[in-house]
Amino acid sequence: MIRLTLFVSLLFLALTGCQTAPQGRYKQRHDSAPAHVHAPPAMIDAVPKYEPYREYNSRPYEVLGKRYFPLQDGKGFEQTGHASWYGQKFHGHLTSNGETYNMFAMTAAHKTLPLPSFVRVTNLENGKHAIVRVNDRGPFHDNRIIDLSYAAAMKLDYHQHGTTRVKLEVIHFDENNNVTVGKNPTVSYEEYAGLIPAKETNQADATSTATFIQVAALSDIERAKSISQVLSSLYQVPAQIPLVDNIYKLRLGPLSDRFQVKMLLDELKTNGYPGAYTVEEAL
Repeated sequence: MIRLTLFVSLLFLALTGCQTAPQGRYKQRHDSAPAHVHAPPAMIDAVPKYEPYREYNSRPYEVLGKRYFPLQDGKGFEQTGHASWYGQKFHGHLTSNGETYNMFAMTAAHKTLPLPSFVRVTNLENGKHAIVRVNDRGPFHDNRIIDLSYAAAMKLDYHQHGTTRVKLEVIHFDENNNVTVGKNPTVSYEEYAGLIPAKETNQADATSTATFIQVAALSDIERAKSISQVLSSLYQVPAQIPLVDNIYKLRLGPLSDRFQVKMLLDELKTNGYPGAYTVEEAL
């Protein structure tokens, strides 16, 4: 597998996992699945949102004698082809976007999409799909269009194989939260999220509230702390454990983004917490 890490200083290095000698800073010669996994990755979809593109990732670059010209805007982008995945060898090293690669996060590498971009990837072999955040460059094989993280490959159920045929659709948010998925018409944030606008209230009656997702109710504080730390890290949201009637209520939040609430609630229910529900509390 040929991969590329682009540093902020624009030093471009061509890397391959198939050479006869170990690769510089990488401890492994060949890529692989995680060496030790105590529990399956949560496989939580990335949550699309507006993120400005990073200018230094929009410049042309060259790898193995071939020049690439990154797109300046991902809106309306769709592509069909083969996906590969990358894992243990690159775990903990920098991506082209200057971030740390985490094979258990829902991320991906693409040769020309703006960084960062959000992409819905559909496995055309089984219909499964995942939403990933593209923060890296690659794969530099002519017959592959995207490199997914190990967790994303697991969600698409091809992690035990080298590649699978996929369809890519960029989920593009503009600064006003208008959303375009692939070549579909642009819609409002509320239409995309499938949300019903909140009922209007008089200014005098309006109350400031915060939304939480209650995940579980536990009597063991140490277990509650352990689970909250894992979920907070996976979802990248705060966790709280208020004590109510001698029971620890494990909650994620506060969350101000209604689309994020919907996405996380759906993922929690799918991945082992079917009883999760939202809680509104006055501030």
